[in-house]
Amino acid sequence: MSEQSLDIAYVSVFYPYRGGIAQFNAALYRAFEELGHHQKAFTFSRQYPDMLFPGSSQFVTEEDNADPIPAERVLDTMNPFNWISVASKIRKTSPDMLLTQLWMPFMGPAFGTIARRMEKDCIKLCVVHNALPHEARPGDRAFTTYMLSAHDGLIAISDAVEEDLQKLQLGKPILRKEHPIYTHFGMPIDKQEARKRLNLPENAKILLFFGFIREYKGLMNLIESMKNLPEDIHLVIAGEIYGSFEEYEAKIQSQKIAHRVHLHVRYIPDSETPLFFCSADACVLPYKTATQSGIIAIAHHFETPVIATPVGGLPEALRNGRAGMIVHGTDAGEIGKGINDFFSRNLASAYIEAVQALKKELSWTELARDIIAFYQKIKHDTGKQ
Repeated sequence: MSEQSLDIAYVSVFYPYRGGIAQFNAALYRAFEELGHHQKAFTFSRQYPDMLFPGSSQFVTEEDNADPIPAERVLDTMNPFNWISVASKIRKTSPDMLLTQLWMPFMGPAFGTIARRMEKDCIKLCVVHNALPHEARPGDRAFTTYMLSAHDGLIAISDAVEEDLQKLQLGKPILRKEHPIYTHFGMPIDKQEARKRLNLPENAKILLFFGFIREYKGLMNLIESMKNLPEDIHLVIAGEIYGSFEEYEAKIQSQKIAHRVHLHVRYIPDSETPLFFCSADACVLPYKTATQSGIIAIAHHFETPVIATPVGGLPEALRNGRAGMIVHGTDAGEIGKGINDFFSRNLASAYIEAVQALKKELSWTELARDIIAFYQKIKHDTGKQ
């Protein structure tokens, strides 16, 4: 390795916690490791209070293909005294870089306090997944500003995130990077075998909605679009509900499409993820708002074509229509038109070819290298020694 090895204190969510951010952190941790940098990972003793996590569990299961990153479980987001003691613990390791992640403002006070208590020569960087949340709560902007203003540089994972960071007017240098493609879900499996194991019709056209079900993700509009789609188009809904599924179920029944909608409304472990993506003809993201999406990174890994609404960072992730379809609006009518267009024009093969080229470009190692280069530039520009 040409550059000097760094000592990195990586503070975020890691194993045994589950979810997209934990998977992101594990992949990036391994990329830094591959480049020869020394890391000490710190994660939560308590991540969320129950009121902020309506899912079934915050922890991985035996069926998850989770990377057991050796993170020390020390941070309690609900205890300010703990934040100070954790900061002291991290400071004693004398890190060259403190790396954090922002995905919801609730984490802001804890991470902001830790960052503020690092030594002056420690460069503090934050990977920002969401600068302004999809579902706003009082205090969001203040918490986010408190956290990010304590850092020396910010890494934006989409153009939408970068635009939100500019709105906050923090005066911090920003590195714009794209979400790399996940590789830990294993190899693709045969489509017909996947459909058989999920009890899906062999010859239907299968659409997939995957991931946590939240209002901003627009599932209701996707369900409504199904009433005007041909009978051979089926929808698989796979993911854990945040709240109640009753309203979605009522819409499915009122439109008389229950025979074409296949429900797996539960947490989907890593071991089952290939079944859903490999059985589908397309993964649909009918989001009303978005910054970026890890679901696209999973779909790209399995080379499952994506159909998405034109919000946030989704168009750029799909190369503005070259590596996936961008429909013309977020309402049910536009989603339905896009789906019909996708099948009638046989666009899948062109999208898959574009994704195959992208997979070579969007690697975790390249992201790690660029973060290290960003660190070096900030260190030079600030004169920190």
